[in-house]
Amino acid sequence: MVEKHPVVVIGAGPVGLAAAAELVARDLPVLVLERGDAPGAAVAEWGHVRLFSNWRDLISPAAATLLATTGWRRPDDDAYPTGGDWVEGYLRPLADALGDRVRLNAEVIGVSRLGRDRVVDADREGLPFTVRVRTAGGEERLLARAVVDASGTWGSPNPLGADGLPASGEETLAHRISHRIPDLANPAVRARYSGRTTAVAGRGHSALTALVALAALAEEVPETRAVWVLRRGTVGNAFGGGEADQLPARGALGERARKAVESGHIRVVAGFRTTEVREETGRLVLTAEDGRTLEPVDEVVALTGFRPDLNPLSEIRLSLDPTLQAPVELAPLIDPNVHSCGTVYPHGVRELSHPEEGFYLAGMKSYGRAPTFLTLTGYEQVRSIAARIAGDHASAERVELTLPETGVCGGSGLFDEAESTEAGGCCGAPAPRDPVSAR
Repeated sequence: MVEKHPVVVIGAGPVGLAAAAELVARDLPVLVLERGDAPGAAVAEWGHVRLFSNWRDLISPAAATLLATTGWRRPDDDAYPTGGDWVEGYLRPLADALGDRVRLNAEVIGVSRLGRDRVVDADREGLPFTVRVRTAGGEERLLARAVVDASGTWGSPNPLGADGLPASGEETLAHRISHRIPDLANPAVRARYSGRTTAVAGRGHSALTALVALAALAEEVPETRAVWVLRRGTVGNAFGGGEADQLPARGALGERARKAVESGHIRVVAGFRTTEVREETGRLVLTAEDGRTLEPVDEVVALTGFRPDLNPLSEIRLSLDPTLQAPVELAPLIDPNVHSCGTVYPHGVRELSHPEEGFYLAGMKSYGRAPTFLTLTGYEQVRSIAARIAGDHASAERVELTLPETGVCGGSGLFDEAESTEAGGCCGAPAPRDPVSAR
């Protein structure tokens, strides 16, 4: 019987752990597989970044119910945590509450049906899934009644190259190109950027966060410079909706970035589509497809978004939009050429289903290359998915979620070079040095 096997959840990040909590609440066996050595391992990598969402929107209702049985103290709903706060104050306690349902250092390298590749139809839906796992002790094969892939996209950043492929020279110079918001509170990282010129490529909130941080560093070390490299011809609405944004911290970040540009600490180079990066006399030179060359810089921070790693799912029958690599029913609802974080329509299992019955993408990975994901969305996704797996179709079809608007109209062309922090959706600024939340 397929039902005797657990539901396997891939990824012990916010959405994966929320999925497990939803399944536990329905008395369904679940096993969470996390390739990192701790829950929230990806979030911990951007632990210095403060989220736009406050604690109220970062805690899954099912998780809160489970945690309440452990003596956990809920953080202040109105406070804005950093990624590190999120891990320590919520994700690790949640993983502890789930106990041995969470396995660490377990990397999923393949998913299929028992004894069936993607071509074979016979008896397919009556067979369990096989999940291949790489551990320190070797490879294992686990059986699952259903699979929820909430592994995210953090490990697959988009390249600097404007055509979606690495720019010429990009892979050779990878040690000089970062795809992460620099943690300037770290002395070693600070030394890398202090008094030097950094090119920041990207138009989304991660790029704004990096620019604000570098501008602040320039106030202390005047030789510090930043060049904002935009593929689009103008800055446009990259600064967001300001006071009209229903996530105040997100709107405030855009205003800080605007002031940083106006201060002169950041030089804007628009309409620059990188095709080559090369090293000359110890510095980096970027060339655009129109032949323009950027002034030499010392470092490059490419915050141009993420993409899903679909290689482990090659034997699963997926129905993905050819543009976004998101489920075909979901893609029109999250197209970043039309939608921002707050204009994405609520959705659930109906939009997340694939031809492979019992398999679901959830969280940031379900959005493919769209950057408009918010954590609240992921929590609603896995609530709906868990209801479907449990056979509660009425609950699975009922989607109740209101997302905060950005104050930016649709049709903004954000897909050109947008991005989003893994699992947090729209992120905020680096944590201030004092305990005051980002505002």
